[in-house]
Amino acid sequence: MKVILFGATGMVGQGVLRECLRDAAVESVLVVGRTPVGVSHPKLSEVVRADLMELGEVEGELSGYDACFFCLGVSSVGMKEDAYRRITYDLTLEVARSLGRWNPGLTFCYVSGQGTDASGRGRVMWARVKGETENALLALDGVDAYMFRPGLIQPLHGVRSKTRLYQAIYSVTGFLLPVLRKLAPRRITTTEQVGLAMIVVARDGAAERVLETDGINQTAAAG
Repeated sequence: MKVILFGATGMVGQGVLRECLRDAAVESVLVVGRTPVGVSHPKLSEVVRADLMELGEVEGELSGYDACFFCLGVSSVGMKEDAYRRITYDLTLEVARSLGRWNPGLTFCYVSGQGTDASGRGRVMWARVKGETENALLALDGVDAYMFRPGLIQPLHGVRSKTRLYQAIYSVTGFLLPVLRKLAPRRITTTEQVGLAMIVVARDGAAERVLETDGINQTAAAG
């Protein structure tokens, strides 16, 4: 299958890209982003765009794909709701609608997060906006959408977070994560498992449209 990947420079996206390049089921990967990903591989190609809301000019390059793994996102820390909504909701839906028109039946795997508010009406801003985004994606025509809600994620294989605070936390507490995974395997996943689970969902589908951490890990293991 042929995959489009958004957010390949982020922590989750780095892990997903690694698994796509390693998996024989993935024929090719097109990374779309604002900056080059800095990886060279025979299966990899890139589209670099300053404004990801404007993809019409590259429609031809974004057509003929089976799945989109949407790992692009920002931390809500210090952001006002309108700015966070533009990236989290507006951009995601614009990309999904466009790719759905150009690739009918596209599987769209969206990285949300544990604690997302499915009601879309809660008091926690990020959870509310993520919930609205999930609901809109699940209702979108022409797209076979799945929501990924990982909780704590252990970065593997040299993957690093772009967010300085998160990377600092991982650097200090990283040695504890393997232990925590053994003690609470249903609450912790890895960048590798997220990538593997997305590939399985794109290839085979899934019984549930929303995959929490445990569902992600089980799906990855089933691949």
